[in-house]
Amino acid sequence: MSLLQRLQAKNIEQHPAVSANREPGPGRYQDLVYKIHREIVKDLGADNFDLQQVEGKQQRDSIEEEIKNTCESIMEREIGHFSRQDKEGVIQQVLDEVFGFGPITPLLNDESISEIMVNGPQQVYVEKKGKLIISPVVFRDNEHLYTIIERIISPLGRRLDESMPMVDARLPDGSRVNAIIPPLALNGCVLTIRKFSSQLLKVEDLIRNNTLTPQMAKFLEACVKGRLNMIVSGGTGAGKTSTLNIISSFIPSDDRIITIEDSAELDLKQEHIVSLETRPANIDRRGEISIRDLVRNSLRMRPDRLVVGEVRGGEALDMLQAMNTGHDGSLTTGHSNAPRDMISRLETMVLMAGIDFPVKAIREQITSALDIIVHQARLQDGSRKITHITEVLGMEGDIISLQDIFVFEQKGIDERGKVIGRHRATGIKPRCMEKLLAQGIVLPLDFFNLQ
Repeated sequence: MSLLQRLQAKNIEQHPAVSANREPGPGRYQDLVYKIHREIVKDLGADNFDLQQVEGKQQRDSIEEEIKNTCESIMEREIGHFSRQDKEGVIQQVLDEVFGFGPITPLLNDESISEIMVNGPQQVYVEKKGKLIISPVVFRDNEHLYTIIERIISPLGRRLDESMPMVDARLPDGSRVNAIIPPLALNGCVLTIRKFSSQLLKVEDLIRNNTLTPQMAKFLEACVKGRLNMIVSGGTGAGKTSTLNIISSFIPSDDRIITIEDSAELDLKQEHIVSLETRPANIDRRGEISIRDLVRNSLRMRPDRLVVGEVRGGEALDMLQAMNTGHDGSLTTGHSNAPRDMISRLETMVLMAGIDFPVKAIREQITSALDIIVHQARLQDGSRKITHITEVLGMEGDIISLQDIFVFEQKGIDERGKVIGRHRATGIKPRCMEKLLAQGIVLPLDFFNLQ
């Protein structure tokens, strides 16, 4: 007996909310979708996760065909006339529940969406082209949302319950997932997914998007090949990791590169790469491996280049010491509002290592280790720009001296809400040109002419 025949034999009762859900908008036919999905899962004797793992195209196609037949039969019997568009919508929602991640499956498949923010079952925001917009997608209730979160994190070996109400994980495609549940989240379950683009950006894409100019790109390439130590700073969602990935692509292919990340996002194309990823504590609060542990261990792995996804704590001290002990050309990112703020944050993070250094000694460590700060920002119109390329000069008394090489000048906003501005050189010749010349790298001096 087919799946359809078995379900028909059960004489499914009329759900009282089915007809009430026929109005257009979010949640349309959601009760019917739930009902069909529940019966399909029950009939197959499998849970949602098992159905996701169906192997073989022929087996999956067979199940899909039976599900479609089942959906059409139940819709005709329980509600009567359905438009073709409504039928296709319900069938797709059921398939998303069976094989995908429920209501957010279309959002995950949409290449134009870079981030998904679920603020409880009835409110879903997405980021498109740097702007946050409300999505019509909703979940049936908090339990439905929790089920989808579990379906996402279970294959990753993570758990989410009252004993561990927060989780940070990475999907197989590189997308980052963060979830937090009640009682910590008062809105209900909260899910945030930062999607990993299937098409990695290249430096030409940044130039085309006016994130930087060709001259700035050439200067950054020269700095990487000249083994200068660099940090990419910026706020959340500014595009730091994407820029780090692009800058890292300039590293020569014969260098041994070790990447260290919380969630592996970097995708370098060089051959000699070792990728390390942190590990959270287990249920007994033991076994955690932090970025700091990995940075320390990487120094024993004979790296030519260290690329740390982000420094946010005591690992900043280990990173600075690595930069100061022969690991030139190291790269990392950090959160800050401006290049000067990045210096202040580095001082604070070094103190988080638990070592009581005098502030002047910390600043001397920073100036001897760090050469270039690349600051990136997401502007009011959602565009991402490299707003500063700043050189770290040294100490003047007790203060770290910085100088901007390139800046982005914002002049206003046009009638469409687009930012008006331009990148320009400040007219200052970088002191690091001597280091670059020693490496045989020559840049035209007119790159730095005042514009």
